[in-house]
Amino acid sequence: MQFIRHLFGFYINSSIHVALAVCCLLWITVLNFGLSLNFDVFFFTFFASITGYNFVKFSGLAKFRHRRLANWLKYIQIFSFLSFMGLCYFALKLELRTLLFVLGLGTITFLYAVPFLPRKYFLEKGKNLRGISGLKIYVIAFVWSLVTVGVPLINEGMTLHFDTYITAIQRFIFVIVITLPFEIRDMQFDSLKLATIPQKIGIKRTKGIGFLLLLIFVLIEFLKDAISQLEITILLLIAVITGLFLYLSQIKQPKYYSSFWVEGIPILWLIIVLILT
Repeated sequence: MQFIRHLFGFYINSSIHVALAVCCLLWITVLNFGLSLNFDVFFFTFFASITGYNFVKFSGLAKFRHRRLANWLKYIQIFSFLSFMGLCYFALKLELRTLLFVLGLGTITFLYAVPFLPRKYFLEKGKNLRGISGLKIYVIAFVWSLVTVGVPLINEGMTLHFDTYITAIQRFIFVIVITLPFEIRDMQFDSLKLATIPQKIGIKRTKGIGFLLLLIFVLIEFLKDAISQLEITILLLIAVITGLFLYLSQIKQPKYYSSFWVEGIPILWLIIVLILT
């Protein structure tokens, strides 16, 4: 049992779970637009998500010269390096246009974690995008939406049109909403200078904003040129499930409430799509 707990902790802390969530959203895009699943794109996205998330999460920890890093961090560093190798391998299999696109997203991720501008522009000491007041949630949503919608379409050479932009906006909204339980949880740890949404407007209003965004998430589906009753039903179901998790979010949460259950909603979304279609 102890081994299983350690294994599950590694699964969460090494960002495997969040990488699967990203890949599930990408797979949903493939299904929605009638593309064939390109496993090179899928595995590139998987390894890139692990590499990017672990770089952002642990770059601040690794820079300190501890006498010895905790074993779990050492293992995650090794796993992240192997994931980076996997990223490089599958990157060579992508189209040049896709590589240029993800290079831009990779730059955003890098600047999110690494100091690069004068301190006067930031409210935190870090001097990186992560330190800009209130920016964190939007950077995450922006990158997720472009990766999960843009990468599979661009790699297939598909012309982006109105429906693809609406889908990207829906993903942006969805990621913002599933990030809110994390921000509610982290209110007890985050510096007030970060100015997260719950810090600025409180938990109750944050949930209200989240519910409104979920309504928009569903309603803008009707703006698409190709409207599917099944797709609307699935979106409505996902909105209800996400709204329920948001409603139940508190500062004191079960350990894996956000990091497993909330972050696993995209996995559930894909399962529903596969079952119903």
